[in-house]
Formats: sequence, structure tokens, C-alpha cells
Amino acid sequence: MVRILPYIQIILSLLLIAGVLLQRSEASLGSAFGADSALGGRFMRRGFEKILFHATLVVAILFTVFAFASLLLSR
Repeated sequence: MVRILPYIQIILSLLLIAGVLLQRSEASLGSAFGADSALGGRFMRRGFEKILFHATLVVAILFTVFAFASLLLSR
């Protein structure tokens, strides 16, 4: 199991990066310069965006669990 953990972590890290990059950013260029974000309205995730958001959360939790398991088993 200890020999397989680094490969699992690499796969999970790539999935986590892809999940974060595919998500829509709510911050526009105007908010970088201090504009009020209330003008754009509220954003609700629906359909694929909601599934992607939840999948990214699951992958992040799995990555954390496997990182701690790797830490504990390496001793």
C-alpha cells in the first residue's frame, strides 16, 4: 500500500487541478480594481457546474486523506 500511495496522490492532484481550473470564476476584472460585486447578481451552480463543484470537493478530501495516510504510513 505504501508503494501505491504516491501514484494515487499524483492522479488525485491532477484531477484536483483540472477541477479547479474548469470551474467558473465569480471574480471579474472590475473586482480586481475595487468595483462592487453586487452589481452582477448572485451566481447559482446548476447542472454540470454543480456536479463539477461537488466532484472537486470529493477529490480534495480524498487527496487530504491520502496525504495523511502517506504521512502516517511512512514512519
